[in-house]
Amino acid sequence: MKIFKKLILILAIILVIVGIAYVSYGFYLKYTTNIPNPVATMEIEKYGTVKIELYPDKAPNTVANFITLANRGFYNGLTFHRTIPDFMIQGGDVNGDGTGSPKLSNIQDNVAEDKEYSIPGEFIANKYTNNNLKHTKGVISMARTDYGSYSSTLSTYGYNSAGSQFFIMTADNTSLDGLYSAFGQVIEGMDVVEKVANTEVHYREDELKEGEEAPKDKDGNTIASDRPKEPPVIKSITVETYGIDYGIPQTNDVFDYQNWIMQQYGATVQ
Repeated sequence: MKIFKKLILILAIILVIVGIAYVSYGFYLKYTTNIPNPVATMEIEKYGTVKIELYPDKAPNTVANFITLANRGFYNGLTFHRTIPDFMIQGGDVNGDGTGSPKLSNIQDNVAEDKEYSIPGEFIANKYTNNNLKHTKGVISMARTDYGSYSSTLSTYGYNSAGSQFFIMTADNTSLDGLYSAFGQVIEGMDVVEKVANTEVHYREDELKEGEEAPKDKDGNTIASDRPKEPPVIKSITVETYGIDYGIPQTNDVFDYQNWIMQQYGATVQ
């Protein structure tokens, strides 16, 4: 029995070593041979195809996260829930309204505890200095929550709150530079992105007449001015990695803002 256990342990160690060697060899090939950057192909129903070159040298963990989600089919059937001409289009939310986060089971099998996750922000404001990509037209970047608008002490939680939602710029916007994880560039299909950006929305704020209220949904909630009447559907996203394994992304637990608020009230009451 002892010999059997030792054999199992040795086999497990060998498998771990082989796994590490495989991933390391992939990165070795990437940086010592002329292998292209990964390219994502996004099919948007009724609109067309968009191709996006990803930059793992600028935002490796962000790219690994996007590739893993895409190639496991996470984005298939999701929508663009925000469309703003001359700014950006945003999609990739599992809830379709900007409130959702991916789960660990979306990026790996056999998770011990399946829960929502976020990823570290790879941008200058978050003390990550290797990413100097600017938010120019066609750049893809990760959406995140701005908890800093509630309290300056929460800024770091916001910096590390991205999950699956992304946005594609339809115009240059320097105010986003260094504050969001840009990680790629549209190389084909920018006309398709523009069509999505100009899809019909419920209303435009600048078109409301004086004293006129924004429309509300069936529950009485105000509809966002940038929400499409018929959100464009992402039929699929697949990423060609040219044989390179970019690995499973590093993740964080999702910040529980409501629990934080309750803790503050609890501290005040005491």
